[in-house]
This record gives sequence, structure tokens and C-alpha cells, in this order.
Amino acid sequence: MPIEVGIWNVSNGVKRVNFTAIASEKKLEEILEEDISIISDNLLLLGRQVPTAFGKFIDLLAIDQDGNIVIMELKKQRTPRDVVAQIIDYASWIQSLSYDEIVQIYEDSYKASLEDAFIAKFETGLPEEINKAHQMIIVSAELDYETERIIQYLSSNFGVPVNAVFFRYFKEGHEEFISRSWLIDPNVVEEKTSISKRDNKKEKWNQQDFVVNFDDDQYRSWEDAVKYGFVSAGNGKWYSRTLDSLFVGARIFCMIPKSGYVAVGKVTSKSVPLKDAEVHINGMTKKLVDCDLQARNMKHDLDDLERCEYVVTVEWEKTVSREKAFWTTGLRANQNSAYKLRHQYTIEKVSEFFGL
Repeated sequence: MPIEVGIWNVSNGVKRVNFTAIASEKKLEEILEEDISIISDNLLLLGRQVPTAFGKFIDLLAIDQDGNIVIMELKKQRTPRDVVAQIIDYASWIQSLSYDEIVQIYEDSYKASLEDAFIAKFETGLPEEINKAHQMIIVSAELDYETERIIQYLSSNFGVPVNAVFFRYFKEGHEEFISRSWLIDPNVVEEKTSISKRDNKKEKWNQQDFVVNFDDDQYRSWEDAVKYGFVSAGNGKWYSRTLDSLFVGARIFCMIPKSGYVAVGKVTSKSVPLKDAEVHINGMTKKLVDCDLQARNMKHDLDDLERCEYVVTVEWEKTVSREKAFWTTGLRANQNSAYKLRHQYTIEKVSEFFGL
């Protein structure tokens, strides 16, 4: 089971705020429709109560930046075990939908262009191919043990991309709060969205290795990154948002575009705006923004959370200068600031270069 979440009001003494039943599944739908980032920042809602071809309705349907479809079934109380069969039934219908049919679902729901909404959300156009894979998420206040066992069994033994997210609804006076926690790490389930025959040909991710593209330019300096232990990206959410995928303990292979791989290290903190980033120098903790940075323009747009620089601190294992960067034919590169490194050949060659 997920970790239990509790909330205490400490504004005047210490008082626990007890959770209560939400009024209806409709209210929960309304909350998630208003802000689907409660589930994930990497989702755009396609529709609510989406009708299927067999007379049923999908509570919430969404799409992620890669064009994968996410099916959500909501239960305001304890889930019956047949909810798993229900959501898999929805998935069996979803997998056959064409590009145009997915676009039509959004347009029927919101009377607007999916392409425009996708660009506004992700700052990039719709992929040429969408609905190659999908995820299933059961959203509930409580999961019975039978349902939990079924989800764990399907996910662990058969790679079925199904998960459960638990919410708690709190109310104190006129204030309302909602919290959520996952049954299975979403990063693990994300890997199981590759369920089509075509995706089975893709190399599997080892669940620890990433590539980070570090632009050594007027906004950031590789010498700063080595000295203070960090990677960063900014000047728009399209560039900085992929840093959110980096988790503490992840291993990163750092590359300077058009030069090559310059470092390997381990992530020590999640992505935060530059003004909040802290680094450890000579046994002391210091704000990175207060350090003597060679990249003076790194401090651009400090109070603009859309455009400011975002920082992930790193404990470097091996580094080289830009001039000694490693590159050879066959290594993988990608335009995203951070992405999962699946390519075993790249892992082996870069590890060999750094003597790992």
C-alpha cells in the first residue's frame, strides 16, 4: 500500500485535519479537469466522460507529451476489484483509435484545436504518430487488497501499464485540500506503456541512466557546473521541464551538444528554480545564485518560473573539459535537456571512456 498522508494545521497550535469522503466522483472529476497536474504535469486532458463504442464512458482521458494515451477511472470510495477489468476493457477500445479519432475526441470535448492546446501545454507540436501506447490509472480514496494484488501482479509479471493513485480529501472551515500518492512508482509504469508490437523492439530502460544535454553558452558554464556540481536548463519550460524526470540517485551521462560526453554523475536533488538551488562548497551550504558564476546570464528571469534557469545538483564521478569531450560514431543524441538512456552501446562506450 502507498504511504499514508496526513495533514496538520499548525497556524495556531497543532491540530490534525482529518480526511473525509468527497461528495461525489463528479466533484473529483471537476477538480482533476481544472488541474490535471494533480495526477501529472506531463498530461493534457482530452476529455471527460468520453463515450466508447460499446456504450460505456471513460471518466477522464488524457495525452502525454510523447503522444501516449492515459485512461483514468475514478472511484470516490474503496474500489471494487472489477474496476481493473473495466479499465482494461476501455484500453482495448482505445488502442484501436486513429490519429483523427483522438483529435476528434478533444475537439468534441472542448470545441477547440488539439494541436493548439498541445503546443500551448508542451511548447511543441503533436507527434506525427499518437496512441502508440497507453497507461491506465485507477484513481480512488481506497484500494481493496484484491484489486491491489491484481494490479501488482499484472504490472510485475506481464508488464501491463496499470497503476493506482490514492487521494485524500480534507476540509477545514471553508478551506478544501486534496493529496495524492501512488501505488507503484509512476516512472516504472511509464516504461510499460510500450506495449505495441512496434515498441517491443525498443531497448528497455535500466531505470537509472539518463542523458543531460548541457548547453555551454552565455546562459551557463560547464566550468561552473563542474565546480559547483549541477546541471541546468532554462529559457522556457520546453527546455527545463524534462529535468523533472531526474530523481535523486539517478545516474546522468552529461553531454555538451556538438562536442560530446563530458561527465558522469549521480543526481543529489530534484529540479528547482535557480533562486532556490543550494550547493555544498567546502563543507558549507550556499545558494548557487550567490556563488561566483562565470555564466553571468545564468541569473536571467530569476522570478519568472516559466523562463528562469532550473537546477539539478549532481555529485560528479568523472568529468573532462569541453575540449576533451568524448564522441564516436554510433552514440545516441537527443534534443531534450534530459532523457532516458536506453541505448546499451552508448552506455558501454561512454563508461569505457570514463573508466567506470
